[in-house]
Amino acid sequence: MSASTVLARLAPEHAAPLLAFELANREWFRTLVPDRGDAYFRDFAGRHAALLAEQRAGTSLFWLVLDGAGDIVGRVNLVDLAAGGATLGYRIGAAHTRRGHARRAVAEVVRRAARLGLTHLLASTTVDNTGSQKVLAGAGFRPVPGLPPSLPVGDGERPALHFRRDLTPADAGPGPQVEDPVQATSQVRAAASHQRGRLRG
Repeated sequence: MSASTVLARLAPEHAAPLLAFELANREWFRTLVPDRGDAYFRDFAGRHAALLAEQRAGTSLFWLVLDGAGDIVGRVNLVDLAAGGATLGYRIGAAHTRRGHARRAVAEVVRRAARLGLTHLLASTTVDNTGSQKVLAGAGFRPVPGLPPSLPVGDGERPALHFRRDLTPADAGPGPQVEDPVQATSQVRAAASHQRGRLRG
């Protein structure tokens, strides 16, 4: 991956900086995806533990998207891993859009999915989210018919577009690529106080 975009597999130590990131971007994300609701933030520790349990069970994979300084700039997920496929989703914080983080993170997750032996990925976005459409198209996703016809955004719904990316062994890329969770966790820890400081400001 680019030196300015790093993926860190979600870990228990990420709870505090991730909560700060989600709170700081709550209103921004409401314009793109469903609001998580107050209960999500009240029981963030429980929700975080549930995601880690899914990851241990092998039904989902979760990554933080970090910049070169180790700050959390987004999230990218593979969920519903079954029958050779998975559904990809991602979100990038308001202050970090238009910097290539989404493009690089999605492209890397496509490579990792191929290395896991998955055969296809699915993704969805809204008709008016042209930025997400460009990211998906750039990673090789193609529009396909699908349901539902609309997706929840904020407190309402918007017309949906659905995409599919078929994977081949060539998508895995050359050479071994090993995630370094220890280094990534240290980066997130180092950035945690900075994230909380920005939130208070």
